[in-house]
Amino acid sequence: MHFDNTAFLLNSMPKGLHAHVNTAQAAIENIATDDGFSRRNFVKLAGVGAFALGLAPLAAPAQSAAPAAAPAGLKAFEQPKSFVKIDKDGTITLTINRLEFGQGIHTGLALVLAEELDADWTKVLAVHGDADAAYADPAFGMHLTGGSNALKNSYTQYRELGARTRQMLMEAASREWKAPLTDLRTERGRIIGPGGKTLTYGELAERAMKQLVPQKVALKDPKDFKLIGTATPRLDARAKSTGTQAFGIDVRLPGMLTAVVAHPPVFGGKVKSVDDAAAKAIKGVRAVVRTPLDRGGEGVAVLADGYWAAKQGRDALKVEWNTEGLERVDSVQQLAQYQELAKKTGLVAIKVDADKLAKLAGAPQKISAQFSFPYLAHATMEPLNCTVAYTADKADIYTASQMPGLDAMAAARTLGVKPEAVKIHVQAAGGGFGRRAVPSSDFVTEACHVAKAARVAGINAPVRTLWTREDDTKAGYYRPLHVHRAEIGFDAQGNILAWDHVIVGQSIVTGSPFEAFLVKDGIDGTMTEGMKEPYDLPMRLSVHHPKVNVPVLWWRSVGSTHTAYVMETLLDEVARASKQDPVALRMKLMGDKHPRHKAALQLAVDKSGYGKTELPVGRAWGVAVHESFNSVVAMVVEASVTAGVPKLHKVTAGVHCNLAVNPLAVQAQVQGSALMGLSTCLPGAAITLKNGEVEQGNFGDYTLARITDMPQVDVHIVPSADAPTGMGEPGLPPLAPAFANAIAKLTGKTPREMPFKLA
Repeated sequence: MHFDNTAFLLNSMPKGLHAHVNTAQAAIENIATDDGFSRRNFVKLAGVGAFALGLAPLAAPAQSAAPAAAPAGLKAFEQPKSFVKIDKDGTITLTINRLEFGQGIHTGLALVLAEELDADWTKVLAVHGDADAAYADPAFGMHLTGGSNALKNSYTQYRELGARTRQMLMEAASREWKAPLTDLRTERGRIIGPGGKTLTYGELAERAMKQLVPQKVALKDPKDFKLIGTATPRLDARAKSTGTQAFGIDVRLPGMLTAVVAHPPVFGGKVKSVDDAAAKAIKGVRAVVRTPLDRGGEGVAVLADGYWAAKQGRDALKVEWNTEGLERVDSVQQLAQYQELAKKTGLVAIKVDADKLAKLAGAPQKISAQFSFPYLAHATMEPLNCTVAYTADKADIYTASQMPGLDAMAAARTLGVKPEAVKIHVQAAGGGFGRRAVPSSDFVTEACHVAKAARVAGINAPVRTLWTREDDTKAGYYRPLHVHRAEIGFDAQGNILAWDHVIVGQSIVTGSPFEAFLVKDGIDGTMTEGMKEPYDLPMRLSVHHPKVNVPVLWWRSVGSTHTAYVMETLLDEVARASKQDPVALRMKLMGDKHPRHKAALQLAVDKSGYGKTELPVGRAWGVAVHESFNSVVAMVVEASVTAGVPKLHKVTAGVHCNLAVNPLAVQAQVQGSALMGLSTCLPGAAITLKNGEVEQGNFGDYTLARITDMPQVDVHIVPSADAPTGMGEPGLPPLAPAFANAIAKLTGKTPREMPFKLA
């Protein structure tokens, strides 16, 4: 769920998911009448269908605004009044049902609705939705930004919202002029009638919204699009480029205090004793309170008039921690254990006939490879934060949330107020990559616990709980550490005879409400996505899921962060060993079943000059192609290695995401993803633990790519009129393997460890 886009594997949902959702909605209706809202009922609900957890009947009925004159057949997310507000001056404010955290979705969905509305784009604004039922994902029934599903799942929804609004405006104009609808047309925010007379949308809006909402509407033919498919600057571009964009961290409420929390050094640790005298002596510090934390831990919060006083107070605390009985993870030992486990067959995720697997032993050529991938932090530019203002019977939560419905329920449970009394004010986020979509709502519940403890201490003021960069790095959730082992047998022509593959890594959903439908036969589907496809291979794939005292979560492009690397570098090794062109081998293995992959790869090859252009001395091509979240991205890169240091010079990407609603956004997502993917290759791009404690704390010891590392990235899109697929996450997976394949051509050796270690 990126995530830009969150790193959340919704595409692995089984076909029966909607049955879970319906069951969960029934449970929601029962629980919503239970004033006690017991933890047992919450857990019961989570088990029967977590994807309905964000629905407003439980989360926030108080936030609902039921549209007038809506036919019974329309659902909340199909009714314009919740999404479209037209002022008398013609300004159109559109409510977007997704978190804007850099991926440009507020512009993308606004373009879709404005297209069918025939709006004047210069007068369009976009704002966040909340936990109202109208703003749930129409496909999955919960409030969610993740898995690159925003445009994919809401494309038709927002087109229909625009078309319904336009129809209602036309009806109002028809009544005003007493003219048949067939004599009217729309253009850039105006109704044009007989004789050329006009009415603006602003003049008609009040009357239009009283019209009956049409149940069925005709949508435009894509050939008539004026906005969709046009490269369009983002609605928030000016605010972000001038520093005037407000984020969750910028929330200011009257009398608000800021809290900074001392987290235990080992996950799940508790406070044994605390000396807070020095903290309380710092000017501006108002209180020091002990507070429950995520994963059964306990922390100490310092509340002050501002961040700096709270931070100084937190640093002045003398806390003795109780870590008795907790596993204290050591990364060196953990890697060795994983490597041993990878030698054994685990739970089988992909089966292959025994006679095919038996060909491995007698194969003319073999590759035996082992790969390791470290824990990774999300490292969002804006650290986590959540502001809580509440009384005994209601609460206002201000935060950037990828799952506001679920977070609102978690807040209600923590604060002890009725779910319908919680209003969540969704704020723009400075990045997410999945970190703001946590099944346990960790940073929201932490903020609620702090606010609750403050009230017990006699402080009746809003409290903003703010994480430092070090908190984000040391006390968060991480992309799991993985080890892969592959045994491949093939012939002189590169025909793969057998492939035996094992993956070792923690499950990111086991123990969460999502386990019921993301884990099958003990196998977390988020870990195996991206393996084998689109290639016709006789592969047996098995997995091991060790339990480790390190919290893990989806991270931009989820399982594809490691599966793409393994698949695409191993295929290159087969190509080199059998003296084949790596592009030709991929095309052959795809067969005739994957035209989108082939189109993306061929486009990248053609635009890069691969195989035709002579590269400067010391440079080599690298190729990779991968599908994630229903979009395909191929990359052809140019790289060099000087004195053992690899350098990425240029990336040419071919993208197949079906219809590109905003080509500028596709370009930006691929460029940003490429840079994030490059970060995973650089020395220091790893979270490591010693004696149970995370060793990294800030950008000085946790590497992210800098501007000097950024290569030229050219993005080319395969033309298509089919409904769009996602782009927040798919640009990341092919970068690292394409880079590695170029390195292998220069050095004769594929990097098998991330980040790269060439020495």
